[in-house]
Amino acid sequence: MDFFILVTFVAVGTFLLKNKDERRRIALLGGHLGQYQIEKLMETLTEGYLRALGENDAERRDQIWNQLAGSELKLCGQFTSFVAAFAKSDEADVRVSRLPISFPYADRLLPALTFDMRKALAIHAQGILNAAENKAGHSLKTKAFTMSAELFLMQHSCHWFCKSKTVASARVLVRHKTSYEQLLAAVPPETRKAYTALMGG
Repeated sequence: MDFFILVTFVAVGTFLLKNKDERRRIALLGGHLGQYQIEKLMETLTEGYLRALGENDAERRDQIWNQLAGSELKLCGQFTSFVAAFAKSDEADVRVSRLPISFPYADRLLPALTFDMRKALAIHAQGILNAAENKAGHSLKTKAFTMSAELFLMQHSCHWFCKSKTVASARVLVRHKTSYEQLLAAVPPETRKAYTALMGG
């Protein structure tokens, strides 16, 4: 009986500590993101891409693409500012466990199994900028596909930072009907190489 009481206390204590750590992370990331319209711009772009791709009238389609180009530039500017501000955070506060599930303070107990969220966001910022600039001259459809992949992978990283890799992957799968592995395959090689190197493969 004593054993089960002990296990219960340990389980409850672990749960409370995990929640406390998650709330700290959510507050840190949310405090920075709250100063920008990044989420709103992401929604504008993803919905706009679908509208443009489904529009049969060429003139109307061109108007939508032109509007989206302005939103892309605005998103790039805001995301770059957000990343610069977040980069000033203490390293101890931005380490993220690479383990698939979350347990209290894994980032501090197992520092070798972590990555730096500031570096992940810098990779995302460059990827989003590259997609918006489209220096390779891809078609608008391919550009939209690439930008969407970059944005969804960035969103995955933010969920990973706040919760865990497993939770992040589940949320992206439910919200966008896309797996983490599919996102990695969809982003350009330079983003994928930098991201997988940071995440440890």
